[in-house]
Amino acid sequence: MTKKITIVSNTSWSLYNFRLELARNIKNAGYEVVLIAPRDEYSDRLSQEFEYHDVWMNNKGTNPKEDIKTTVQFYKLYKQIKPDAVLHYTIKPNIYGTIACDLLGIKTVNNIAGLGTLFIKQNFVTKIAKGLYKYSQSKANKIFFQNNDDYEMFTSERLVERHKCDVLPGSGVDTLRFEAIEHHREDDTFRFLLIARMLWDKGVGEYVEAARIIKMNYPNIQFQLLGFLDVANNSAISKEQMQEWVDEGLINYLGVSDNVKNEIAKADCIVLPSFYREGTPRTLLEAASMAKPIITTDNVGCRDVVDDSVNGYLCEVRNAADLADRMEKIINLSEDERAAMGQAGRRKMINEFDEKIVIDKYIEAIEEILT
Repeated sequence: MTKKITIVSNTSWSLYNFRLELARNIKNAGYEVVLIAPRDEYSDRLSQEFEYHDVWMNNKGTNPKEDIKTTVQFYKLYKQIKPDAVLHYTIKPNIYGTIACDLLGIKTVNNIAGLGTLFIKQNFVTKIAKGLYKYSQSKANKIFFQNNDDYEMFTSERLVERHKCDVLPGSGVDTLRFEAIEHHREDDTFRFLLIARMLWDKGVGEYVEAARIIKMNYPNIQFQLLGFLDVANNSAISKEQMQEWVDEGLINYLGVSDNVKNEIAKADCIVLPSFYREGTPRTLLEAASMAKPIITTDNVGCRDVVDDSVNGYLCEVRNAADLADRMEKIINLSEDERAAMGQAGRRKMINEFDEKIVIDKYIEAIEEILT
């Protein structure tokens, strides 16, 4: 009888954009695959290829009643679907989905990544989250981390058992799809691009301030932003604030795109000055795979993607002046020097971050816990 694997995340968008190849490879390995995530505009795309189920959760809320409701929904869904193993992504599925699986005797593989705002400010809510993680992850069969910083924090604070854990190269990148594309500028404009949800925690404010500094001496440099605006998050940047920056001539806001690859191809350098507690930012992996030089912060998750001065530059966290300094360095490199940086990033992605590494580890983990 075919074993059934369920993959769960906090948005259908993230399953579609980040977990689809994993789902396909697990299916190709002979398993039946079921997907679960809250319904959004990407849910129908998932259901065209896989069995899909909606689940309600408040991704940003900390209301215990709401979280109990989510746990009950997980319990009912898992009881109905009867999976042999569940792969959880993001905080609430990791915690409440695992608790539901434990009650039903279902094996779990969890991915702890992108701890975000919750772990930037150590407060009472953080303590509760750590307690919930410690309890729930004691029930998990396998736990993956996307960077060594998170792995060391969780194991040193004894929130997880070390023998269950392994570290992945982020969520990996499809190096065949995100290949280097030779791009010829239509004009002589140099373009920086930041791709992320438009959150202050992602360093968008520092990026805009760095743009202000750079434009004093390099008026023709273009600063672009791509990603969801005015999202349900305490750190969200408002539409009004974005319009102010656009009106001031500091940045170009590109909106949202399902074809990030095209936007990366048109940029000269990808920037992510995040102080969010990242897993390993997928957009940086995709940019490096496309042989683009990168500027990012010397911060959890981000620093893993860049060898400083080899395939890009690391800058100080929350320091717009330092970010502007690294941008100026990139601007003043020759085309050949920037190309060499990009190629170094491409090699790093193939050797260390290829999606195949992640997929193989997942299939190995599934086989291990189901035997």
